[in-house]
Amino acid sequence: MKTLLDILRGMVIGLANVIPGVSGGTMMVSMGIFDKLIHAINHLFDEFKQSLRTLWPYLAGMVLAIILSSVALSIAFERFPLPTNTLFIGLILGSVPMILAQIKGAKINALHVVLFLIFAAIVIVPKAIANATLTEGNENGAQAVLSLDLWGIIKLFLLGVLASASMVVPGVSGSMMLKILGYYNPIVVDTLGGLFRTQLPARDWAGMGHSVLILIPFGIGIVVGIFGVAKLIELLLRRWKAPTYCAILGMVLASPVVILMDKSVYAQGVNAWIITAGVVTLALGVFGAIKLGGGKEEA
Repeated sequence: MKTLLDILRGMVIGLANVIPGVSGGTMMVSMGIFDKLIHAINHLFDEFKQSLRTLWPYLAGMVLAIILSSVALSIAFERFPLPTNTLFIGLILGSVPMILAQIKGAKINALHVVLFLIFAAIVIVPKAIANATLTEGNENGAQAVLSLDLWGIIKLFLLGVLASASMVVPGVSGSMMLKILGYYNPIVVDTLGGLFRTQLPARDWAGMGHSVLILIPFGIGIVVGIFGVAKLIELLLRRWKAPTYCAILGMVLASPVVILMDKSVYAQGVNAWIITAGVVTLALGVFGAIKLGGGKEEA
């Protein structure tokens, strides 16, 4: 049962990683497994068996969710954008008591408040810039062209490092960064989505080979970025736990704001039925965060 729950938690993290505006790191916090996963990533080599035992169910869930999201999640966001987004908002809000528990007893001072405000702004400002610079009907921005020359491979690696932020840092959406830069659709929708939606069913071997060659340097960048960022976060939590969690709280509470700032959330209009469905999925998200948050007891 524990392994199944961990796979489900991994699926939530995986879904969050491919949704612009939602952070996989935030989902890790919401389910009470943030510290545990950061420790397992940082000690993968010196505590190999224990770390692998901890990580594999989450990795399996993430991979499964990313594959499923290339079809099912895109349909949910296309047909029911507001209720789908409020589900994730509920998951995020359900994490707040767990974060507050981490700083319980700490004396809050001006530094903590400043960190909270700065890191909330770090999450909100990029979305505000995107809303200001991306024109109506072109919310994905000017789409970049992927190439497999030396510079193209280096760029894919660096984009992978950037995307890894959404998997580790709560509140930071690597997918949103990719969207602003014009690489979200080419990499996530066209390459990753196309691989499972069209190329595999059609047995398009040439197309699959090209997609894999694009995804390899991007994936290597993600792995390198995850280890680098995880090491930094573990250091911060060990030396400055309360200030770090105040910064995390700022990013987490800013995440619902960023989600609701996305114009696509209201693509199907807003009426009483949609609002009601949104309230229901919001409540389900909070409930799910509390239930999945049982992982905090295992940390």
